[in-house]
Amino acid sequence: MNMLQRIIDLKEINDDSIFLWGPRQTGKSTLLKQLFPTVPYYDLLKSDVYSRYKLKPSLFRDECMMLDENAVVIVDEVQKIPALLDEVHWLMSNRGLRFILCGSSARKLKRSGANLLGGRAIRKVLHPLVSAEIPDFDLEKAINHGMLPRHYLMENPQKRLQAYIGDYLQQEIIAEALVRNLDSFTRFLEVAALSDSEMVNYTKIASECGVSSKTVKEYFTILEETLVGSFVPAYTKVVKRKVQVAPKFYFFDIGIVNYLLHRNELKQGTAEFGHAFEHLIIQEIQSYLDYSESTKKLSFWHTQNNAYEVDAVIGDAEIAIEIKSSQNVTSTHLKGLKAFQEEHPSCKLFVVSMEQHPRMFNGVEVWPVRDFLKRLWNNKIVLP
Repeated sequence: MNMLQRIIDLKEINDDSIFLWGPRQTGKSTLLKQLFPTVPYYDLLKSDVYSRYKLKPSLFRDECMMLDENAVVIVDEVQKIPALLDEVHWLMSNRGLRFILCGSSARKLKRSGANLLGGRAIRKVLHPLVSAEIPDFDLEKAINHGMLPRHYLMENPQKRLQAYIGDYLQQEIIAEALVRNLDSFTRFLEVAALSDSEMVNYTKIASECGVSSKTVKEYFTILEETLVGSFVPAYTKVVKRKVQVAPKFYFFDIGIVNYLLHRNELKQGTAEFGHAFEHLIIQEIQSYLDYSESTKKLSFWHTQNNAYEVDAVIGDAEIAIEIKSSQNVTSTHLKGLKAFQEEHPSCKLFVVSMEQHPRMFNGVEVWPVRDFLKRLWNNKIVLP
């Protein structure tokens, strides 16, 4: 796995500093050690390193003063000592040093009022693996194991997934005292996983968790700020039909959802496989838009009367994508796309499917999933 070429580009380090964010175990540390093997590396997960600079952050500045001007320095898990960012800022301004500041949770920095360097560091996100990074990409393995590097490669990642959730609760939630009631939050994780890829209904989730809607909103904020998931907004431009405005929420990796829902092996043709298939494609599209630094945003479209839906809208109605795990796409599957095109005639329409061969069907490009993903990463779906 160490030999995999990740797609993310950190070329900005030639001129600027970088905040590199990403959920735990996406491969941030491995990537940085591959790309910058000789650069000074401060790993705050190591207890002795953490204690040294937690007690006296200025010591970090004193040591970096010995480096050549314009040197690059890496600080891993920077959120553990927010005060280090004041030293980083000073070193950038007075010594011209460039930093890669790596972290798996932005919450502590935001909530502590830490120095976020006044916009002087480029923000980057490392996602789980994507299909274009994996030779001989195995779709069923991706859907069942998820795309975290260690999990994808394992024959049975259940124990690692269990440990992942346990570590998250212990190190992010308990250690930082983010919630008062851990049992309620743990129940919320399961209910949120049930709602994965669906429009968020705070009242319904609150009822199922036995907490208030306000608490549920705070819990979702915690998931976002600890990089465990993100919202995809609704496309709300109204031309003819009234639309839903509630966002959808996606966990950052389908393997995590599978574990929280106690799913065993997902078989093609089941509703669970269909949900996981949609999640994986959305995950790939979002990763592509981030890595290509596209200004186009990802959204979805759902009419207020629930008659029509489009799984993915890219940009200002430039591209609409329906995601179906069917081996035989029919006109019924095109209903939402065609309704959307009535309101946005210049929109290009796609279906991602389990069909064997690409074809044009009633003005819609129907693509087998592997072909679609190859075209996506070769810039043939979303033009740069």
